[in-house]
Amino acid sequence: MRQVLQSMDNEIKKLTELVREKAGATKIVAVLKRLGKLERNVDRKIFIDLLSHPNKEVRLWAIKNLGKLKDVSLFPIFKKIIMEENDTALRKEAVSAIGRLRDRSMVSFLLSLLKDRDPEVICQAIRGLLVFKGDKKIDDTLKKLINHENEIIRDIIAVEYFSEESFPTLKKNVKIYENVAVKGDVIEVLKLLPSEIIDLTFTSPPYYNAKNYSKYKSYEAYLDFLTEVFREVYRVTKEGRFFVLNTSPVIIPRVGRKYKSKRYAIPFDIHCRLTDIGWEFVDDIIWIKPSGSAKNRIGGFLQHRKPLTYKPNPVVEYIMVYRKKTTKLIDWNIRQYDKETVEKSKVWGEVDKTNVWYINPDSDPFHEAVFPEELCEKVVKYYSFVGDLVFDPFAGRGTLGKVAVALGRKFFMIEKDEKYFSYMMQFVGKLKENSFKFMGLEEFKRYVWGNGNKSS
Repeated sequence: MRQVLQSMDNEIKKLTELVREKAGATKIVAVLKRLGKLERNVDRKIFIDLLSHPNKEVRLWAIKNLGKLKDVSLFPIFKKIIMEENDTALRKEAVSAIGRLRDRSMVSFLLSLLKDRDPEVICQAIRGLLVFKGDKKIDDTLKKLINHENEIIRDIIAVEYFSEESFPTLKKNVKIYENVAVKGDVIEVLKLLPSEIIDLTFTSPPYYNAKNYSKYKSYEAYLDFLTEVFREVYRVTKEGRFFVLNTSPVIIPRVGRKYKSKRYAIPFDIHCRLTDIGWEFVDDIIWIKPSGSAKNRIGGFLQHRKPLTYKPNPVVEYIMVYRKKTTKLIDWNIRQYDKETVEKSKVWGEVDKTNVWYINPDSDPFHEAVFPEELCEKVVKYYSFVGDLVFDPFAGRGTLGKVAVALGRKFFMIEKDEKYFSYMMQFVGKLKENSFKFMGLEEFKRYVWGNGNKSS
């Protein structure tokens, strides 16, 4: 202990010398960072003097060290910083220092900060007040922030006051939906499913009027349709689990030489609708295809090189990753599984370290737009566990189902087109598995009701 105190004294002396010599901010900050726990009787004048230093980093670390002292007499200094500084980091650190005092005489001031202009300062004030959680006045005041305009503040209050006290497991009896494919309208089928049974959804919806299999009255009608589908997907998805959407901008060719073609930014237009539903954005992954796989849009420009006519060949699609809204962290979802399942589900070998994936597209003479199996494998391995129920509401030939089975998962799929559904029965049904169920909508209704299940 004597050696520790001696070392601290030496650091304080060095700091004092640096300040006296008007040393550079970098040297001063280096010493401030090295200071560990400070004794209550340490000379705090050097730290207080540094609060007027022109360098913001020096002032920040001076506040940090004063906060270690947990001295109520320093409250006026911290308050002055909060009221007069404009920098978020400095104000936030001063609020943190007040919170560390754990002194009830500070509650009134911390409550006043709940109306501050800076959300980060409010968040720090909330942390200081939560020390006194159980005090009715404090609890009642904090609960009102569930309607605050800032989403981070709302999330903190939701976790502290509006989450379940105990965390029951999410496991339900979903056996009757495992390895089932239904031919029918996606909305009709989805409404037959109970809430919170799906672990992962990965899908690529029909492109707006760009393929022979999809025709919509208008682009707005197309977006409305997808919104209705993905709202139902949200309902049937378990709390905190993932929805992965593969889309890309689409070009509608011109109908004649005097008319222009039109390009629709589907990934960007659907995003806000998804977040309005409640999906929380997690990641954007760029799927890059070989240059030869793209439709040639650059040809005309390469011939005449005229400005304004540049149109690059599109070789990317977007893999947008969302999570169903929850106040709980990912660890909570993982704890729903036993250790053996977690171990079996770990992703070994090469993994994608960036959000840029290079994957060759797949082709099928029977379907115009199919998932590459490699893409499905990545998504299923990264966002689900062995035994999970994975879902594709626009299943096509059923690639997701085939991959799910190969990786030890179960599938539930919906496909409206008779031709594709029949092909799916061959493509997926040929796997060495005899428990797959392929059925039409009416048969599925009888199947669901016969097993005593209804949507909820």
